[in-house]
Amino acid sequence: MSVRIEKSHVLVVEGKDEELFFAALIDNCKNELNLPDIQILPIGGKSRLPGNLKALVNSPGFTKIISLGIVRDADEDARAAFQSICSALGSAGLPVPPAPLVSAGSNPSVTAVVLPGDNRPGMLEDVCLAAVQDEPALLCVKQYFECLQNMSLSLPRQISKAMLQVFLASRPEVGKRLGEAALAGYFSLSSDAFGQLREFLRRMSV
Repeated sequence: MSVRIEKSHVLVVEGKDEELFFAALIDNCKNELNLPDIQILPIGGKSRLPGNLKALVNSPGFTKIISLGIVRDADEDARAAFQSICSALGSAGLPVPPAPLVSAGSNPSVTAVVLPGDNRPGMLEDVCLAAVQDEPALLCVKQYFECLQNMSLSLPRQISKAMLQVFLASRPEVGKRLGEAALAGYFSLSSDAFGQLREFLRRMSV
């Protein structure tokens, strides 16, 4: 990863969807939480985290970073995902936090969060689905997948990702990906479902 460090608070995310989502979330709660300007860096996938953290440490301007946040999905195992973050941080010579949402070190301090949180398996899509639980369209989404099961048809491997895509197909403008949907206001970013992410942003900005 070749990047120019432009801000003293840097947030590392998996990809473009996460970049756009967090841009929307930061804009939503910036004044409420008194957040500083945060530079969001997508790394193109969780498997690239170790190499990209090492490249970040060697980037011009790295010494100006006072806070570094890292976000990744838990997938099947939240504890393994967090350990993967810690291993990548240690290999890059960066502070290693003892637990998610707990900061470690200084200049930069490092804070990590594993989604959807609370040591559960899953991903950012699960958090977004939780935020739209009261949307009438979600009942239709669930019935669609129940219909597939009743017809003995195979379900997608990443069911949360598939459910969110079907939900987004119910919005006024179809075809938006998760990050684009967040920017378009298709999720209530003030929802309690995003509370842990707002707390993560607050802690990495202290």
